Amino acid sequence: MAGTDIAVTGLGLVTPAGIGTAASWAGVLAGRPAAAFDPALDGNPVRISCRVPAWDPDALLGARRAHRLDRFTQFALVAAREALTDAGLDPATWDGARVGVVLGCADGGPGTVEEQHRVLVEHSADRVSPLLLPMQLPNMLAGQTAMEFGATGPNLVVATACASGTTAIGTARDLLLLNRCDVVLTGGSEAMITPLVMAGFARMGTLSRRTDDPAAASRPFDADRDGFVAGEGAGVLVLERSADARARGARIRARVAGYGTSADAHHITSPHPDGAGLESAMRAALADAGCLPSDIGHVNAHGTATPLNDLAEARVIHRVLADPLVTSSKGVTGHLLGGAGAVEAVFTVLSLEEQLVPPTANLTTPDPACAVEVATTATTARFDLALSNSMGFGGQNAVLALATP
Repeated sequence: MAGTDIAVTGLGLVTPAGIGTAASWAGVLAGRPAAAFDPALDGNPVRISCRVPAWDPDALLGARRAHRLDRFTQFALVAAREALTDAGLDPATWDGARVGVVLGCADGGPGTVEEQHRVLVEHSADRVSPLLLPMQLPNMLAGQTAMEFGATGPNLVVATACASGTTAIGTARDLLLLNRCDVVLTGGSEAMITPLVMAGFARMGTLSRRTDDPAAASRPFDADRDGFVAGEGAGVLVLERSADARARGARIRARVAGYGTSADAHHITSPHPDGAGLESAMRAALADAGCLPSDIGHVNAHGTATPLNDLAEARVIHRVLADPLVTSSKGVTGHLLGGAGAVEAVFTVLSLEEQLVPPTANLTTPDPACAVEVATTATTARFDLALSNSMGFGGQNAVLALATP
């Protein structure tokens, strides 16, 4: 991979654990679950969620700008700004034609759709906002980011359900390897905690029903897990070719050493029971990185806390890898859906930097059927390579192999 290594030079986060990378990482390391009762879900079968705390888009983006953006785009712009600052890049001085944007989301802006549908039903079509489509269309996530930072290179949004953020990062890496651009803003964002969407998830039976104790509801790999808690937020990474990053004196926080993707072709919502698709993606990421299974010291698991997902993923990790230390940050943040993979990739970079694996919150009774070692406390470990796994409805899988510089 010499000469084609892809460097991570900037990180940005907006998550239920906190606004900003430092705050989010501190919350995950402390194992503080963000789940709480959500007034916006009153009347729904499940009334708990993981919201971004103290979110004030007017203060962060300016009132005029914020009011023209759906929440999922607001999250991404704030995370992207932090990532660019972290990377030491100034959009006022770069060649925008060589800067790409590749972001992932599962749904776009359902909050805007539901709000404007109420206007249509309660008032009239003439009262529907002319910004309905520009605010809710999924592609506007990348389009607005490009406009915000003057990035005129390749620009796209990918949608692979809950694997979207990871798929976006893998696609961004490919663009750099193909020399389509020199810098890519990549990651994912999601804001799907709306009454209609959450009613749909509840009807599918995917949400935790532990509503008497919201903080304990998301329980990855626990014997008593019963579903995920929905979260929201964004993760953005700045990627460059390592040689370019070194030439400009940038700090390389980690390398995207490999990427694998696959489809289960099995079921619309359930993973393959043996994890066949995820195994294919994991093995592809290992081969792409030129490493052995025994080289992987840590896995940031998809770990949704649903009975089928955690079992299938644990089986694959046990079958494919030697004995990595596993964690799932969803016990703290909940499931950020299309943004999950990007946020978890950032956490994996931080784990590599600090040689520290965060705890899996709420794991009190490990499921004996999930025969992997899962961290229950912040654990110091020595490793140079880690995997970040993502799985999505429709059987879409994506895996990143991340490495120390």
